[in-house]
Amino acid sequence: MTGKKYSSILFILGIIILAFNLRPAITSVGPILGIIREDLAISNWSVGLLTSLPLLAFAIMSPIAPRLANNTSNEKAILYGLVTLLIGIGIRSTSLIFFLFAGTVLIGIGIAIINVILPSLIKNNFPAKIGLMTGVYTTSMSIFAATASGLSVPLTKDLDLGWKWSLASWSILAITGIIIWVFVMNNGSKMKNQELYEPSTVKLLKSPVAWQVTIFMGLQSFLFYVTISWLAEILISNGFSTSHAGLYVAYLQFISLPATFFTPVLAGRLTNQQPIVLTFGLSGMIGYTILYFQPGLIGTIVSITLIGIMLGASISLALALLGLRTTNGRQAAELSGMAQSFGYLLASLGPILIGFIFDMAHDWDTSILSILFVTFIMTLVGLGASRNKLVLPTNDIH
Repeated sequence: MTGKKYSSILFILGIIILAFNLRPAITSVGPILGIIREDLAISNWSVGLLTSLPLLAFAIMSPIAPRLANNTSNEKAILYGLVTLLIGIGIRSTSLIFFLFAGTVLIGIGIAIINVILPSLIKNNFPAKIGLMTGVYTTSMSIFAATASGLSVPLTKDLDLGWKWSLASWSILAITGIIIWVFVMNNGSKMKNQELYEPSTVKLLKSPVAWQVTIFMGLQSFLFYVTISWLAEILISNGFSTSHAGLYVAYLQFISLPATFFTPVLAGRLTNQQPIVLTFGLSGMIGYTILYFQPGLIGTIVSITLIGIMLGASISLALALLGLRTTNGRQAAELSGMAQSFGYLLASLGPILIGFIFDMAHDWDTSILSILFVTFIMTLVGLGASRNKLVLPTNDIH
C-alpha cells in the first residue's frame, strides 16, 4: 500500500471515529431522563436542561472554533475537542448537580469544536466528494447516536450500573478517538492543510442564503433534540414501558440511517435539492400527526419510521449544504460556525420549551402540535436553503 493511499484510509478512519463521538454523550441521556429526574429530585424543565446545555455550548463555541483552527490547525483543534469531551464525560458522571451540569457544558464545547471543523476538513480534502463523505460521517454519527439511546436503559437498569456509570461508559469512545486521531495527525503531511482566508463572517451575515442554511440547521436540530429528549416520555404516557420506549428511541435513529447516508450523496449530484426537502418534510409532518393521535403498536412504528426518515435526511442535508453552498474550506468553516452557533442556540430552546409546555398543559398533545408546526416551518426554510445558490458570489470569497 502506498503512503498516500495509507494516509487517505487512515484519514477516513479518523473521520469515522470522530463521528462516533459526536452524539452518544448526548443521546444516551434521553431514555434515562426520568431516572435522573427521580434520583436528583429535579423538575422536567431542569432535567431538559441536560439536553439543552450542550446545544448552548455549541452556540457559544461554534464561532470560536474556526479561529481556534486558524491559529493552530484543523487537526490540533479537533484533538482539543476530543480531550475536552473526555473531561466533560468524566466530570458529568457524579451525583453532584453542579458537576452534572458543568460536565455537560464541557461535553458541548468539545463536540462543538469537532462539529464545526469537520465540514472544513471534508471540503479541503474531498472537494469532489462532499456528498459521499458527508454521508459517511453523518451515518457513522447516527449509528452510535442510536446505539447510545438503545443501550442507555440496559446499562443503567439491566446491568445495574446506575445512570452515572452508564453515562461514564461513553468515555471509551472518546479515549479511542484521541488515540486514533493522534495517528492521523502524525500522518498529516499527506493531508491538505486548511486554506487560510480572511474571515468572511461579516459578509455571511448579510447573505440571505447563509441565513436560510443557518435557520434550517437550527430547526432540524430543534426537532432532533426535542424528539430524542421527549419521545420516550411521550411513549410512556401512551402506555409503553420504560424499556420499550427506550428501544423505540433507538429504532427511530436506526431507521434514519438509510436516509442519513443517501440524502447527501443524492444532494451532491443535484444542483437543486428542493425535491429532497419536500419529501422528508412531508414525511415528518405525517409522522408527528400520527403520533398526536396516540396510535397503537403498528401506528407508533409507522409514525416513528416517518419521523426517523425526516430526522436522518434533514441533518445530513444541513451538513452537506455547508460545503455545497461555499467555495473553499475556510468559507465552509465560517458558514459552519455561523450555522451551528445560531442554529444550536435555537435548538437549545427545544427540550426546555417542550418540557415547559408539558408542565403547563399536563399532557403531550400541545407539545406535539408545537413540534408539528416547527416541522412545517423547517420545510419552508429548507426549500430556500436548497436552491442552487452560493452564500457569497465567487468574486467575494476571500
